[in-house]
Amino acid sequence: MQQTPGRNSMGKQIWKPGNMLYPVPAVMVTTADKNGHDNIITIAWAGTVCSDPVMVSISVRKQRYSHPMILESGEFVINLVTEELTRACDLCGVKSGREGDKFALAGLTREKASLVHAPLIAESPLSLECRVVQVMELGSHDLFIAEVVAVDADARYMDEKGKFHLNDARLIAYSHGGYYGLGEKIGTFGYSVRKKK
Repeated sequence: MQQTPGRNSMGKQIWKPGNMLYPVPAVMVTTADKNGHDNIITIAWAGTVCSDPVMVSISVRKQRYSHPMILESGEFVINLVTEELTRACDLCGVKSGREGDKFALAGLTREKASLVHAPLIAESPLSLECRVVQVMELGSHDLFIAEVVAVDADARYMDEKGKFHLNDARLIAYSHGGYYGLGEKIGTFGYSVRKKK
């Protein structure tokens, strides 16, 4: 008897469509309006779009406090999150900027960016200063496609030869409702075809 794939206890189940592309980076995005009011929003829907020019994207619900700030200013900063910053990251995702200053609430430090008006998070090991080049209205979320105009790297992760060791910062990922450390490295790009010495 032939069984339908995905319908038995040993195979895969078929579910209705859902956003199940995991894991994803959990980042804190900083914004500011033209009056100087700023905010931090936690976003798990962020990604790389293009390498030349260097472009990234974030998806933001229209109801979010930061949404009109990004539309008005055309700028934002993506701040990477470490294991140490996970609690602050979660807090900035469940609290609204309408309720108060998230920098103070999360115990984070504002730092002036070099090219955009939105602040950096000083505790983040790497911040990407971004300028919006396109907004796509997609339904529940708007997709902001932006060019990275500056990268702010924490010198603590730079060695004496000037190499940046980002993975030493112990970055996190978000997967199906949970935050996770990245764990042990199991390979490097191209290792599957590299000739053994």
